[in-house]
Amino acid sequence: MARSRKTPTTPAAPESAAPGAALLAVDLQTSLLGALSAGEAASVRARAGLALAAAHGLGIPVVFSEQVPAKLGPTDPRLRKLAPLATVFAKDTFSAFSNEALAAHLHAAKVEHLLLCGLETPVCIYQTALGALGFGLQVTVLVDAVGARRSADSAACLSALRHSGVHVLPVETVFYALLHDAGHPYFKSFTALVKAAGK
Repeated sequence: MARSRKTPTTPAAPESAAPGAALLAVDLQTSLLGALSAGEAASVRARAGLALAAAHGLGIPVVFSEQVPAKLGPTDPRLRKLAPLATVFAKDTFSAFSNEALAAHLHAAKVEHLLLCGLETPVCIYQTALGALGFGLQVTVLVDAVGARRSADSAACLSALRHSGVHVLPVETVFYALLHDAGHPYFKSFTALVKAAGK
């Protein structure tokens, strides 16, 4: 079931710099981030935050999924506010594509290429990426904006996704590719976000 948290005063998004693309932020809930090591949680929060802010600034639609939010709570509010136009979908399955409403939302938006960030790489990210491929989408996992409790599990699953045809690339690589050059109107804003996000 979708829960839209848009407000009447929210400004309209700019024209998308990447028509057909969308960013799906998977289960970036405070409780799930808290299950990671402190360093991993901070890194995922910073890099996912960079992706969310950049997508919003470039007019790329953002969608959030939340795993059983009645039990696990909502998306980290610091991340949620970076994409105020986003729709939030609750789910109880590991693949976000098992949620028919979310899949229908992306189809209606004519999404062809899905960018993924969030948690956890070996479970929901892995299954969602495969679900998106099965839905006929191109998929890019933003490798520095996903995380898990066990790094070895993440490495194995990311390798398997690459072999399945999923692109696995860092946030900056993807968004600088969308900007193309330093003359893009959003270039200075993005480089400021990169500096704020740190290493």
